[in-house]
Amino acid sequence: MNRATPDHSADLNSGTFVLSRSDYNVEARGTDRCYRSIQDAVDAVRAGRSVVGALPFDVADPAALVEPLELTRRQGPWQPSGTVVPLPNVHIGGQIPSSAVHVERVRALVDTLRAGAAQKVVLARSLQLNADGPIPPLSLLDKLVRADRLGNGFAVDLSAAGGDYSGKYLVGSSPELLVRRHGTTVTCHPFAGTAARSEDPRLDAEIAAQLQASTKDQAEHRFVVEEIRAALEPLCSDLDIPELPQLSSTPQLWHLSTPITGVLRDEATTALEVALALHPTAAVAGVPRAAAMEAIARIEGKRGFYAGTVGWTDGAGNGEWMVAIRGLELAAGGLSAVATAGGGIVEASDPDAELAETTAKFRTILAALGL
Repeated sequence: MNRATPDHSADLNSGTFVLSRSDYNVEARGTDRCYRSIQDAVDAVRAGRSVVGALPFDVADPAALVEPLELTRRQGPWQPSGTVVPLPNVHIGGQIPSSAVHVERVRALVDTLRAGAAQKVVLARSLQLNADGPIPPLSLLDKLVRADRLGNGFAVDLSAAGGDYSGKYLVGSSPELLVRRHGTTVTCHPFAGTAARSEDPRLDAEIAAQLQASTKDQAEHRFVVEEIRAALEPLCSDLDIPELPQLSSTPQLWHLSTPITGVLRDEATTALEVALALHPTAAVAGVPRAAAMEAIARIEGKRGFYAGTVGWTDGAGNGEWMVAIRGLELAAGGLSAVATAGGGIVEASDPDAELAETTAKFRTILAALGL
């Protein structure tokens, strides 16, 4: 990893970024340059500079990308370097929208899908969270990383996006790899198709088997894989895409997932550029993408950085970007947050089951907060 030319007027405590994975972690400190424009960030990486941060769900919105003063890679999942400040008590202040409204939104959306408006749309809902004291973002990250058997976690200062994002953080534990680029090798691991796990081992195994046999979930997953194939084929040769998905799990959920690998046709193509070619995938938007995003904007409004992507790309073009799910957007000052979870809606979707799926997905962040 390279180190940006220091700007001694910058604050080394600003621009915090952490990405934790099972085999390594990356941590950035300080900000040399901010990039709200994604194209400016692409140009910076092409010029040999490192960029870290977050892309919004809608790439027409401002990004929160920076060239850090320090970028450090270490082996193994992330661990805090100092004393971890305890998390305060947190309370659920409300649902956005209510459960009943979300169910009706799903029902209405299924009707429009059956009328041919789209094949799949990912619909999300949110929880308003209020804390008795400030939530330190890295303390929350520590809880998430420790709870995840693969050590997944991310924390991103969103201040680079400007405006209302100043002082806000995006914190979560995503299981879903958008893209990893190492040399000319590209790896993706999309997730789509979900079931809540059980503490009873026998029932848990039955739930996993039912998910793997589900026609509805297999179809939802196939939409995602085929869209990724279409995005990668112009960029990659020798694509390896298994015919059927595998089972993957987090402590709370079973997922259908497909590991995908390819070789870049042009070795100058960077991890950030591949991420942009893929994002947002059908796992967080829908099929076709334009129709799905129009429906999401109409029903939900602006998503901001939920279902965006968080990651890094170094000056050599290598890097890794995760789908920004299973987390929350922490307000400046840390006294409140908004957690969001979504599910893929297709013609065969059951509205009550879709509500239950989002409830299960909230468990990752709520458990870390002691809820």
